Amino acid sequence: MPEPGYISLLVNGRRIAVAQGSMVSAAMLNAGAAQRVSVSGEARSALCGMGICFECRAVVDGVPHSRTCQLPCREGMAVETHP
Repeated sequence: MPEPGYISLLVNGRRIAVAQGSMVSAAMLNAGAAQRVSVSGEARSALCGMGICFECRAVVDGVPHSRTCQLPCREGMAVETHP
């Protein structure tokens, strides 16, 4: 159980605790996980932070191509890096 003011979620199968109100992209960066991997194999992460560049896409609760910089974390959320 996370401390008061924190929630837990899964990032690539690993349970992490983040402050309430954190965006999914920040949680992924704190967990050391890239949001996706480019076609050339490079790890990609949030760039613009406002949903325009689409570099922050990941699978969130089974929904592919979710813009993680626009999604606040929720208790129990499951986030996976794009293959």
